[in-house]
Amino acid sequence: MADRNGVLNLGCGRRKIDGAVNVDISTRVGADLVHDLSVLPWPLPSNAFREVHAQDVIEHIDDTLGVMQEIHRVCAEGAHVHIVVPHFSSANAFTDPTHRRHFSAFSFDYFDPSHALGFYSQAHFKRVRTQIVFYPTLTNKIVHRLANRRPQSYERRWAWMFPAWFLSIELEAVK
Repeated sequence: MADRNGVLNLGCGRRKIDGAVNVDISTRVGADLVHDLSVLPWPLPSNAFREVHAQDVIEHIDDTLGVMQEIHRVCAEGAHVHIVVPHFSSANAFTDPTHRRHFSAFSFDYFDPSHALGFYSQAHFKRVRTQIVFYPTLTNKIVHRLANRRPQSYERRWAWMFPAWFLSIELEAVK
């Protein structure tokens, strides 16, 4: 199973993307491929997708490194990977008993080969964009701007006072 316009939607749930290969663990959502993403390797071809979406799924899997290596394997050179995960300061990160991992604005930097710890994985990605997203309130409009201008300062000093909602990350596969 491949192509479908070269788009892969991991953990699609009921948010299927038209024209994409939609993958989910549940048989009840009408996914194109029913598969547990924690079972590696995935039954998908290598170097087949130019775009991968993983919205609200990576935090549910124990082996983040393994999943990122599989995403890298199925990506074509230069493929764009769109990831949405709860920010570590979000109550949602801890409320859901199926969440296995918590993420920072810098968690996916470890897959950049130029990062000091980029040797942890052979799956390499270049960060295109990371955005810390907040629940929409008047105060959070200001916090959003400051947090995204200075994410390291925000996460060190302010995250527990002004918790974020989630992270939106875009990566580019480097082969």
